[in-house]
Amino acid sequence: MTKAVLHLFCGLIASGKSTLASSIAERDNAILIAEDNWTAGLWPGEIDSLESYRTHSRRLRTILWPLVGDILTRDVSVVLDFPANTRGQRASIASLLDDAPYRHVLHFLDTPPDLCRRRLAERNARGAHEYAPDPETFDRIARLFEPPAPDEGFTVRRWAESRDFSYSSSAKP
Repeated sequence: MTKAVLHLFCGLIASGKSTLASSIAERDNAILIAEDNWTAGLWPGEIDSLESYRTHSRRLRTILWPLVGDILTRDVSVVLDFPANTRGQRASIASLLDDAPYRHVLHFLDTPPDLCRRRLAERNARGAHEYAPDPETFDRIARLFEPPAPDEGFTVRRWAESRDFSYSSSAKP
């Protein structure tokens, strides 16, 4: 078993996934791979619906999953800032865990929807994120959200609604 860890994220839009991902990558000197950065750079303006997001996300995963696996087997931790918000998304990610010689942690940001809506409005007003959905899109996507379940086999770390994702605690996975 290597010392590498694959960090995964599950939570509503604006729950703090990217903030926590950045903090963990910094703390662990890990490789941060963020879907929003890749999609914004590769397909600017082309992701204008849930359907186009799914198409582009699948393309990106097909390319990146082998790279992520290769990085991890070289004993380098990866912070994978891709949503793991539905069973289907987590099943796609689970393929990285088959016979893996590295550990994983699924960070579940259990943030109330109203707080996420407020954060999203603030984030959108600042132009502080590549992905800036409107409230209707937030609601549509939030209805698809499925919290992780024990039968999925992930090692889950649940985070409450705190904005303090400094992750400097001794609870290092």
